[in-house]
Amino acid sequence: MGAQWKQAGREASAQKKGQMTVKLVREIMVAAKLGGPDPDLNPRLAAAVEKAKKASVYKDTIERAIKKGAGLTEEKITYELVTYEGFAPHKVPIVVECLTDNRNRTAPEIRNLFKAGALGQPGSVAFFFNHLGVIEATHNELARDAEADAIEAGAQEIEPLEAEETPTGTKGARFLTEIKDLDAVSKALKAAGWNVIAAEIRYLAKEFRQVEDAARQEVIDFLNALDDHDDVHRVYAAMK
Repeated sequence: MGAQWKQAGREASAQKKGQMTVKLVREIMVAAKLGGPDPDLNPRLAAAVEKAKKASVYKDTIERAIKKGAGLTEEKITYELVTYEGFAPHKVPIVVECLTDNRNRTAPEIRNLFKAGALGQPGSVAFFFNHLGVIEATHNELARDAEADAIEAGAQEIEPLEAEETPTGTKGARFLTEIKDLDAVSKALKAAGWNVIAAEIRYLAKEFRQVEDAARQEVIDFLNALDDHDDVHRVYAAMK
């Protein structure tokens, strides 16, 4: 969800892997700053750490990021979330979230990338999306009643997790919540035996813009250029 536009099978170079590591470490630091250094008590941190491990980020790097984010070192974390709204080529609505330690550096660089599209004012595109808490989780019981667990935990909606994100022999589900309920629902699902692999706030497109095949690659190239920027945390596009 939120990155349906990404090019299938896109190979990552050494530089790409380095950029990915930077973004994963940044997410760990922000999660630790917001919810504390204990993954057992901080679902967002637990999910970020698990994602970093799957990407082969070194254990020492993960531990340093947690300590730095939680304020347990002399280094201060100064990242802030900055959101940009606009349109990709062919009028595809997009929302771009950046984690930056220097807004004055990031803003002109993002504006420059948007020359291929159209950068809008705050609020100009957000109405194309729902802003919700999203929890992706798996359960070792294939017959598990995910809907019952969703109701019990306080989730608003539930949908199946994509097959490629669900390990063999497990049941996968995506739980949607109000933003204020994200932490409580995450903890309730974990207590019910769900393995939370993502717990975060996302923009979910209300409907997807239809783009002809001939124009699709132009949109994908634009979105990839945004995604490659070091300060860009996530890109949400209303296009499958």
